Amino acid sequence: MGNAAEWYDWAIYATFAPFFSKQLFNPADATSAILSTLAIFAVGFVARPFGGFVFGWIGDKVGRKTSMTLAVGLASLGSLLIGLAPTFGAVGALASLVLLVARLIQGLAHGGELPSSQTYLSEMAPRERRGFWSTLIYFSGTLGIVAGTLMGAVLTSALSKTQMADFGWRIPFFVGAALGLYGLVMRARMPETEAFEGIAEGTGREGRAAKPSLWKSVVEHRKQAFQVIGMTVGLTVIYYLWAVVAPTYASTSLKIDAGQALWAGIVANLVFLAALPFWGRLSDRIGRKPVMIAGAAGSALLHFPMTWLLHDSAWQLAVSMSVMLFFIAAGAAIAPAAYAELFPAHIRTVGVGVPYSICVALFGGTAPYLQTLFTDVVKQPWMFNAYAVALMVVSILVVMTLPETKGKDLSD
Repeated sequence: MGNAAEWYDWAIYATFAPFFSKQLFNPADATSAILSTLAIFAVGFVARPFGGFVFGWIGDKVGRKTSMTLAVGLASLGSLLIGLAPTFGAVGALASLVLLVARLIQGLAHGGELPSSQTYLSEMAPRERRGFWSTLIYFSGTLGIVAGTLMGAVLTSALSKTQMADFGWRIPFFVGAALGLYGLVMRARMPETEAFEGIAEGTGREGRAAKPSLWKSVVEHRKQAFQVIGMTVGLTVIYYLWAVVAPTYASTSLKIDAGQALWAGIVANLVFLAALPFWGRLSDRIGRKPVMIAGAAGSALLHFPMTWLLHDSAWQLAVSMSVMLFFIAAGAAIAPAAYAELFPAHIRTVGVGVPYSICVALFGGTAPYLQTLFTDVVKQPWMFNAYAVALMVVSILVVMTLPETKGKDLSD
């Protein structure tokens, strides 16, 4: 529930950007307003590495449960601030500043959310079914994205463009704040993982041994940290491109009806939800590496054909998104398990959180901005597509260097 709420927050920002960009930035230049809004979308990612370190430290020193509870509470606060933000017409640049602060808060929260929840779920899962259990991260997250996209489709159908610009875009952010608060209450009641309790109580092998400092441990495991970055670099760009931003891109750059684009996005994300458990179960049978390589290779090979298919209709968007998300689901499904299996228990959260957040900030956070820039300003969209495919190739090469970790004992 908490994971879905945080992903919902990020989805509605991208979904409703065309509506609130001219409310929180100077409406005289619509292109500049949407680019500024997407730039702040990227700025939110800048805070993620700090969130990964802070909440990773909390997760490894205080507990996975505590880290997750604090993260979802902070995310709820960020949504509330955006929902209450004054307009540019009322307070000028202060409106843009409020949006910036809210996104930084959400960036901190989301930077801590994924590594904390991934570590928690991987440590709770039976080792022989960890790949399948790990699909719950992107499954719940995608439910949040679908809920945000559905909210956009319903509101754009029920309200006029004037009403959406006046007050309609605020509604999903208030809903996000309420969902986050509910997630906070639920997380406060969760048990802690046995792997962390073994460290805290000194009952595990790591608990009985004298552990080095956190920073020293991170440095010692720098190879694994770079592997996390390499595994993530292609997935994060291709995922945000096709799962999150595609409906907004289709409506603003390709002039597809906004409501139809959002419904196409919902259909494609339902395909993604169905594909996740398939890939997760397969990884528990044949291993993590073959599944990740198959998904990345399929995404790289089909990216250009699916981009060429997409022109001016919602059905083209639904088909292209669905095909891409089926293959993207392979990496997304088992990444949480693969990340957790690379690190020992005492630095598992921060070891994953910091490199993962840095990678997502540098590449995932800038993807929507670069796509809009190359398409609408430079007028060379193929350049961005080539960039995305190149990053997928990098991820394939890095996955080939990984040890096979299916069934690894995470108490060590």
